[in-house]
Amino acid sequence: MKYKILVLLIFIFSQTVLRAQQPNIVWITSEDNSKHYMKLFNEHGIETPNIESLAEQGIVFNNAFSNAAVCSAARSTLITSSYGPRLATHYHRAEGKIDLPKDLDMFPAYLKDIGYYTANNSKEDYNIYKSDYVWDDSSKQATWRNRKNGQPFFYVHNLNVTHEGSLHFSEADMKATKTSTKPERNFVQPNHPQTELFQYTNAFYRDKIKQMDGQVGAVIEQLKQDNLLENTIIFYFGDHGGVLPDSKGYLTEMGLEVPLVIYVPEHYKNLSPFTPGSKTNAFVSFIDFGVTVLNLAGIKTPKTMDGKPFLGENLSLKTIEKSDKTYSYADRFDEKYDMVRSYRKGKFKYVRNFEPFNIDGLMNNYRYKQLAYAEWFKLFKEGKLNEVQAQFFKPKPAEALYDIENDPYETKNLAQNSAYRSTLKSMRNTLIDWMLDQPDLSLYPEYYLINHAIQDPVAFGKAHKSEIKTYLNIANLALVDYAKAEHKLSKHLQATDDFERYWALIVCSSFGEKAKAFSVQIEQIMNNDPLVINKMRAAEFFGITGIKDTSKQLTHILYQAKEPTEALLILNTIVLVQDFYKHATFQINASKLNNNIKENDQVKRRLEYLNIN
Repeated sequence: MKYKILVLLIFIFSQTVLRAQQPNIVWITSEDNSKHYMKLFNEHGIETPNIESLAEQGIVFNNAFSNAAVCSAARSTLITSSYGPRLATHYHRAEGKIDLPKDLDMFPAYLKDIGYYTANNSKEDYNIYKSDYVWDDSSKQATWRNRKNGQPFFYVHNLNVTHEGSLHFSEADMKATKTSTKPERNFVQPNHPQTELFQYTNAFYRDKIKQMDGQVGAVIEQLKQDNLLENTIIFYFGDHGGVLPDSKGYLTEMGLEVPLVIYVPEHYKNLSPFTPGSKTNAFVSFIDFGVTVLNLAGIKTPKTMDGKPFLGENLSLKTIEKSDKTYSYADRFDEKYDMVRSYRKGKFKYVRNFEPFNIDGLMNNYRYKQLAYAEWFKLFKEGKLNEVQAQFFKPKPAEALYDIENDPYETKNLAQNSAYRSTLKSMRNTLIDWMLDQPDLSLYPEYYLINHAIQDPVAFGKAHKSEIKTYLNIANLALVDYAKAEHKLSKHLQATDDFERYWALIVCSSFGEKAKAFSVQIEQIMNNDPLVINKMRAAEFFGITGIKDTSKQLTHILYQAKEPTEALLILNTIVLVQDFYKHATFQINASKLNNNIKENDQVKRRLEYLNIN
């Protein structure tokens, strides 16, 4: 009897100690996966038995978002629990890494402060200078097994088998590599060409996801072997959306919505308001992931972070499940520029295209290594696409509104539908308020931020909040009737502030030929403006509208560029005008470019595409 009591006391004591211990936390992160390709989330997806097994005793999040649709911008958001446009971490990949403010660190550093072992295996890809204090080990050899005996750990395991590069197969590879399902049985989304190549690409990608799922299972098995599964909270998620065309690199739900499953063992059920084996429609975003880990470890969310925890003690399920909104951002992806913001609330999604004349299908070297992209563009040039499929290669509206429940692939813009006028206005105003609150640093060109802001982007944003508000107000003239905007545009084109003129020119290009009354004024800017980038925006207006051939002027303006990202923005316009507006041809002498520009990898890609040596 005494023996049984002793055993019972030991068991109770061990359980009390285990519950008192801070949990181990593991992130298993797969590259380039949206939720849409997994049966756990979508009827057209593939079965993922290991992830599904994790979900049996875990929580499935039906609405998890990456905020940015590409690796470095998304991962910079993850590691700081902060929005990219506020920190200037949202360009892929950063031509100038930023320094974090003194009152903000990458979140694993806070875990180290309270005794956690932190390990990352192994991708980082941050647009931020990282201190040596963040990780105990960040390498291909990193493991939780190197911690001290009994030390709690936070471990990140990155899986890259599904990365975009895996879809850079050749036609010969297609013939030699059979997929596990017949290509014609795989769903092809309606804005894609319904071709054999797109069917094969879908099948091939799903096979990669199946392979990835096996790797997830291997990590879980290793935790089991180390007797750690019952005191380890496991997150499985994708590092941003999928990799088929018009997903990664674009603010579509295919590019933003990630699969998220979180396993919370019985010992730590007090740290989760969710029922094991349940699904939730609560919205969570990458800004929330880091602060959630901190909260699980008992660390209060730093005031300098943007996210809100959704796991941990003393959280209300009712409050969490009321969360129904997320914000997203897209700017430069490698050598391709644009500026897009989106706001999702419930089933509705509002998209703001700040440069609607920029074409989604504009050449991006890495994207177009995928045969499906190349075929899509070829079919467009041959006039073989329907209206929905062709939109990827046409100018965009300045704003769009989509009903994601009924139109998951964002093919029907409701912005001009009077029945949705109040929803449109409300979501537009909310996005504007969010951008002002950041403030959104993309109202300045990237090269200017590199020269003036990256040492302390938060302080720069605070100091220039009024200017950013002015620029945003000018940019939003594109949302009103041209007749209402005309007088203000005239005023801003003559402003002494360089970036007032910059945004007025962008709005003129957004209006296109409607703004031809400003041609004389814009030509004067093209020839005489002290800011090189304003000369480019003026020449861009003529290239887009076809009012005047400015190929020689754009070429000469390129030679005047002093910074790589300044030249890159000009080259973006040159490729845009050449490939889609076809109002000019270009003869560029690369020897006239500054050496620091010629040696830039992104610039090299543009010059190579333009057949310039």
